[in-house]
Amino acid sequence: MRLRFAPSPTGYLHVGNARTALFNWLAARGANGTMVVRIEDTDTERSTREFEEGILQDLRWMGITWDEGPDIGGPFGPYRKSERLDTYKAYTDELLGRGAAYHCFCSFDQLESNRRAAVAAGRPTRYPGTCRTLATSIIQRRLDAGEPAAIRFAVPEVDQVEFDDLVRGTVSFSGEIIGDPIIMRSDGRPAYNFAVVVDDALMKISHVVRGEDHISNTPRQLLLYEALGFVQPCFAHLALVMGPDRAPLSKRHGSTSVEEMRERGYLPEALTNYLALIGWSPGDDDEILPIEELARRFRIGDVSRSAGIFDPEKLGWLNRHNLKALSAERLATLVVPFFKKAGFAVGPDSDGTAFLKYFAHLAVGAVERLEQIPERLKFLFEFDVPSTLMDPEIQREVSQPEARRVIKVLAAELARRSRLDIEGFRELKTALRTETDCRGRTLFHPIRIVLTGHSDGMELDSVVPAIDRGAELSSTSGLSPIVGCRERAAAFAAALGLS
Repeated sequence: MRLRFAPSPTGYLHVGNARTALFNWLAARGANGTMVVRIEDTDTERSTREFEEGILQDLRWMGITWDEGPDIGGPFGPYRKSERLDTYKAYTDELLGRGAAYHCFCSFDQLESNRRAAVAAGRPTRYPGTCRTLATSIIQRRLDAGEPAAIRFAVPEVDQVEFDDLVRGTVSFSGEIIGDPIIMRSDGRPAYNFAVVVDDALMKISHVVRGEDHISNTPRQLLLYEALGFVQPCFAHLALVMGPDRAPLSKRHGSTSVEEMRERGYLPEALTNYLALIGWSPGDDDEILPIEELARRFRIGDVSRSAGIFDPEKLGWLNRHNLKALSAERLATLVVPFFKKAGFAVGPDSDGTAFLKYFAHLAVGAVERLEQIPERLKFLFEFDVPSTLMDPEIQREVSQPEARRVIKVLAAELARRSRLDIEGFRELKTALRTETDCRGRTLFHPIRIVLTGHSDGMELDSVVPAIDRGAELSSTSGLSPIVGCRERAAAFAAALGLS
């Protein structure tokens, strides 16, 4: 089994196309077959090597590997269309020589006029064959005069074209709607329907798995396979990925590219796992599966023909699960760029790295994406009593007699204690209960406000030791300085006139 993914490097990798790449990869790896990546870069105006590299990078990030491609070569290369132009010309010349193709001199305006006339008359908008019967002498004279000409495939007369789709079953197209397609443009660039047939045949692609937006291309391609004497592959056309409103997934639904997903802090294993579940089921209730297990279970014939819905909430759920499963080391490595992006200095110092490993895990239970961790933990680095007290709700809270008593005692207790670890905080809580006679929210709400600047957040049993551990970091840690619990309480008490 040989499968391929052939993206156009005209933009970033869309999650819908990423799903197509993934399904090809799963089918190939599940059958111990070959995965090919081929670059469709004949759109010279929009194709760039930057986009190509971005697509390949996104595929690698997702865990999608390939056995042949533009970066690693292979026995059927080259793997960029722009490097295969001589091959397309040779097959074009072959079709011309056999009378299976012809030169077309029709201008864009002529073709558009024909299209409008067909629409008005209720006829199929296919090419009417204007240049198909031109005499050889006329063709040569016009070519010698430098008149631009495309080359069209002379579609044979057929009642219908039918094929068995691995997802959709038997698919038929009336021959009446299949006009003579352009196979070579007047500037020497091959048309998609022609080039893809030549490439898939010469690269011995056995299964073409692609989006359903290509299904209307299939009858023309099948006729080209036959005309060129090529073995036809099996086809599978995947339903498109839709947004929650059942409209085609687009920018208005939020992030739609793999790069955006990566930059927002989704994990590759979560995105890959989720995309595999759009339109396909592993066959039981276990939806959280590594990519290797997905490949073992995947079969193209089990893919639904109905449109798949991209559900950000389910993706978030899967990502949260995978975040919780990360090792401290990997989490610390992954979260560094997000702290830098958020404006918190992070350096390579070992003490700073060790601290990241320690406190980053505090946040994973309450976030869906890596980008949310700095926001969740910014209280460690941002301590500003005047700004905190500008919040009317917090001002109201700390104005209560019980809260003022707790804050005053908290500042006094911390002033005579060393930096707090978990056990030290437990001892502090016992002392505060005794001295203030406060319990529950009355006791802990003021503590939270004083030490974090917020009225809600993570468990104080985790937060307090993190603050004081951070306060002990050296100036070379690479992290933004962290104000300790003692200093925070003293500053808050002073601002409230309690010191």
